[in-house]
Amino acid sequence: MTPAEFQRWLQRTRREIEKALRTSVPPAKAKPSTIHRAMRYSLLAGGKRVRPVLCCAAAEACGGTVRDALGAACAVEMVHAYSLIHDDLPCMDDDDLRRGQPTSHKVFGEGMAVLAGDALLTGAFGVLAGVKLRSARYSAADLIGELALAAGSRGLIAGQVADLEGEKRRPSEPALYYIHAAKTGMLLRAALKLGAMCAGATKARVASLDRFGFALGLAFQIQDDVLDASQSAAKLGKTAGKDSAAGKMTFPALYGLEKSRELAVRWTDDAIASLRPLGPRAAALRSVAELLLRRES
Repeated sequence: MTPAEFQRWLQRTRREIEKALRTSVPPAKAKPSTIHRAMRYSLLAGGKRVRPVLCCAAAEACGGTVRDALGAACAVEMVHAYSLIHDDLPCMDDDDLRRGQPTSHKVFGEGMAVLAGDALLTGAFGVLAGVKLRSARYSAADLIGELALAAGSRGLIAGQVADLEGEKRRPSEPALYYIHAAKTGMLLRAALKLGAMCAGATKARVASLDRFGFALGLAFQIQDDVLDASQSAAKLGKTAGKDSAAGKMTFPALYGLEKSRELAVRWTDDAIASLRPLGPRAAALRSVAELLLRRES
């Protein structure tokens, strides 16, 4: 896949994802309209759509299509949007800016922001329950179980707990890897595995994608740490330098920027190497990994 071919694929896939996301939550005017406006405000605010793009690319890598994975892709992005709403709350990271616009609680109030996050999380499982699977190898229950594990107290929430408890503490390598692997990596891995399952992939292929997701999740979050420490708020679309100000455990805090950049490259290389068993069909996944490493926001 040439860079031009990848860009065309990415634009086409994102258009499909945006269209599906608009129908995955109730219309803004549906009663009670305030909660539905709040849900749509955060879910449809744009962004890179990394998780749904990976979900769709994983389906294609396993012989399926983007359309096979759209329901699962939307469910994962709904969970991600919920996590960002809650992450930005005053009781958590207390942020006022997300994707270049005021955060949910600044627009709708804290109570409504909490409810919007709750509704997106709950709705994600409803969307996933309605997915039509390509083969009988997996059931809707399998998909739901996978997402529940990634989003729960041994996944994303575990990472958030460790992140909160690690504030103002001396950073250590085991703690950093645990936070990143859980808070960011688990949902990325779920996106990839769900896409593969929607395509009816073998367990061996799902395992290859899981390894890819583990390494990519670490590379992605290390790069995020680097950008937070080195870019402006205007560039990032969110408050810059927030992690350092809060005393959070980050890779730059432990290793410095240069070593952190090297680690991001190393984990990206490991992620791409794990795609070898999938052959040429994994070209889009390789290109996504390279794109995420080069990003500046």
